Amino acid sequence: MARNLDTKCKLCRREGRKLFLKAYRCSTPKCPIEKKGAVVPGMHGQKRKGKISDFGRQMREKQKVRRIYWISERQLRKYFTDTKKKIFSLRKTKNTQIGGAGENLLRCLETRLDSVIFRAGFAPSRLVARQLVNHGQIQVNGKKLNIPSFQLKKDQVVTISSKGLEIPSLKSFLEKKIIPPKWLEKKGAAVRMIRLPERKEMDIDIDEQLIIEFYSK
Repeated sequence: MARNLDTKCKLCRREGRKLFLKAYRCSTPKCPIEKKGAVVPGMHGQKRKGKISDFGRQMREKQKVRRIYWISERQLRKYFTDTKKKIFSLRKTKNTQIGGAGENLLRCLETRLDSVIFRAGFAPSRLVARQLVNHGQIQVNGKKLNIPSFQLKKDQVVTISSKGLEIPSLKSFLEKKIIPPKWLEKKGAAVRMIRLPERKEMDIDIDEQLIIEFYSK
């Protein structure tokens, strides 16, 4: 997604919903979804109506999840492949808490470092969270980590560096004291992942089964 030069607001309009890619602006009347509605961008946007095919619905759902988590096609396909391998290995051990392929795919996305920072209330959007990681303002178990896609494991602790806490915009946002989901334990500028998230705890409007169907062809 680093090479995607489209306006972020156009991506939201293309998916017909707010993806909250521009943090504060998405919650104001300036948001194009508020002003123009879910009109597809482009000169022929209003004419693109009618019945959508099964492939079209699968494609749109896949694109939506890519844009929400701001990942590339290659990354999402790798998450799908890794999920299938993980489920296969769990079945061999007769694990009764495997979960569906779609649920496990979303778990991989939700437990990315940038996504956990966003869920913990340390950043107003996943893109801002990614920027914090890239600029070296995040530590995992006391060590600086600059890989947004890092997969967090149970009991690992994410903290904001002392230098990061001095950033005015971040400092004012942390004062809102956002309550994280139950699978995260937050204390001040630190958050610990106490367990993997369940599907009902992933506050995301995605039909993950359509994504599984898309990549299973």
